[in-house]
Amino acid sequence: MHMQDESREPPNTTELYEILGVGKKATTGEIKKAYHKLALVEHPDKGGDAEKFKKIQAAYEVLKDEEKRSKYDQGGLEGLDGSDMPEGADDIFSALFGGRRRRQQAGPRKGPDVKHPLKVSLEDLYNGKTAKLAVSRDKIVGKPEQCRECNGKGMIVRLRQIGPGMVQQIQQQCSACGATGFNVKKEKERQVLDVVIDRGMKNGEKIKFRGMSDEHPNSEPGDIIFVLQEKEHAVFTRKNNDLLIKKEVTLYEALCGYKFVITHLDGRKIVVTSKPGEIIKPDSGQAEPFIKVINGEGMPKQGSMFNKGRLFIFFRIVFPETNSIGEAEVALLKKALPPAPPTPSFDEVSI
Repeated sequence: MHMQDESREPPNTTELYEILGVGKKATTGEIKKAYHKLALVEHPDKGGDAEKFKKIQAAYEVLKDEEKRSKYDQGGLEGLDGSDMPEGADDIFSALFGGRRRRQQAGPRKGPDVKHPLKVSLEDLYNGKTAKLAVSRDKIVGKPEQCRECNGKGMIVRLRQIGPGMVQQIQQQCSACGATGFNVKKEKERQVLDVVIDRGMKNGEKIKFRGMSDEHPNSEPGDIIFVLQEKEHAVFTRKNNDLLIKKEVTLYEALCGYKFVITHLDGRKIVVTSKPGEIIKPDSGQAEPFIKVINGEGMPKQGSMFNKGRLFIFFRIVFPETNSIGEAEVALLKKALPPAPPTPSFDEVSI
C-alpha cells in the first residue's frame, strides 16, 4: 500500500502581525498604537467591514499579551488553547482562522532576560513619549563549537582520593566553556532602541524588546525589559487613573468664593471656580474634608484613546496671620455669620 507523506508544514507565526501591520519585533506599545489606528478606520460604526474588524480584534487579543504572544511565536495559532482567549472570543477564531488551535510542545530554550529601570516623569506617562536608549549585548561571532573538555555537557566529573582505596566523584562546571557546552567567540553589539511609553502607563509596568538580549549558544536570545519607575511630582499625586492636588485657599476665599488656575500635565490651563454660595468647610476629625472632583481631567486610561480618570482637589484653609480684628470688622462678621451657640448658665466664682 502506498503511504502518503503527511509531514506538517511549519506553523505560520506572522499572520497576526500582518493583520495589524507590524513586525514580529514590535513592542507592546507599537502593537497597541497599530490596533487603535486600525480600529478608528475599520470599526463597523465608522463604515468598516465587520468581519475584518473581528480579525483585527482577534489578532490584538493575542499579541497584546506577552504570554499568549510567546505561545503564538513558537507554534502559531496551533500553539494557543481555549484558555488563551477571553470569553466569547472562541467563535472569532473558529470563523476567521479555521479553529487552528491546539497545545504545542514547548519551544527551544530561552536565554536569560536583561532588565533595566527606566525613570519617567508623570508628564511622560500622561502625554506619552518615545525615548531613544542605547544598550549593548553579547553577539555570537561565527558558529559555536562543541567544547572538547566536557564534550558539550557543560559539566566535568573529576575523581578525588579521600582514603586508601576510596575515591569520590566530584561534578564541576566546565571552566573552558563556562558550563555552556560550547566554545564561542563574542563581541559587543550596540543598539539604539525606541522605547515607546504609552499614555496612561503605570509605575512598575514593563516594556519588552523580544529576542534583543545577549546571545547564548543553543538557545534563543532573551528579552530586554525596561521597568518603568514613576518619579515623584511636585504638584500632582497619582492613584491609578486619578490625580490629586492640594490647594490652599484663604478664609476669605473659603467663605466668599474662589477662582484659580491649574497648569495641567500637558500644559493646559484649567480654571477652577466656586459655585454661587459654595463654602469650603475646614478639615476636621468629625467631618470629611472639602473635595472638588473634576471628571475627565485625571490620567488617560490605558487602551482608550479618549477616556480619562478624575482630578481631585483637596482644599486647606489658611487663616489670616493677624492676631486681632477691629471692632468694625467684628460687627460685620457677626452680621454675616450665623450666631454663636448660647453660653450655658453658670455661677461666677472669683479666683
